[in-house]
Amino acid sequence: MIRAENIHRSFGELEVLKGIDLEIPEGEIVSLVGASGAGKTTLLHILGTLDKPDRGRVFINGGDVSALGEKRLAAFRNRHIGFIFQFHHLLPEFTALENVFIPALIAGQSRSVAEKRAEELLEIMDLADRSHHKPAELSGGEQQRVAVARALVNEPSVILADEPSGNLDSASALELHKLFFRLREQFRQTYMIVTHNTGLAGMADRKLTIRDGVIEKQDILTGSGVR
Repeated sequence: MIRAENIHRSFGELEVLKGIDLEIPEGEIVSLVGASGAGKTTLLHILGTLDKPDRGRVFINGGDVSALGEKRLAAFRNRHIGFIFQFHHLLPEFTALENVFIPALIAGQSRSVAEKRAEELLEIMDLADRSHHKPAELSGGEQQRVAVARALVNEPSVILADEPSGNLDSASALELHKLFFRLREQFRQTYMIVTHNTGLAGMADRKLTIRDGVIEKQDILTGSGVR
């Protein structure tokens, strides 16, 4: 589902990524760990087409996204990639339901179809009774589940998460990571999750460790988050 070949990225004199090669098959949940400054977020942004490498190519579902122009790339990103960030970035003036279906409207869906899909996702997130509340009226865990629903609304094949549980308490963080496994079983998406939490990283199917701009090692895990 995701393939990166010889990814290099520098910022001025600082070489952040030094030739990353990786493959993530469909339906796998991969965690990416490493010290601050190791290149985790930079790699995630390149895989998500939010940034471009100086050298190398990225393939998603067999297509070379590195070759797409900006307009086609934006459309591809909206349709095929879902993002979940440490800060949920919900729009404060809109309800949970509206926050979820806005990306579907951007993708060209009718409001009725988009709203129905958003309602279904909020039901899955156990937030049906909170759908008309604005973000300030939701707990941190609820806000992040709304953000997850928003990431899923266009039925993307890839979900990229950058410290998604970084602002949650330990119980909510654990539940969020377990939720990713339940969603994977239901929707068959492919996940890459950047996290500093080694315990939560250990719930993945595979853990990649990045150090000084290269993948230092990978650990095949049991995917214990499904239990």
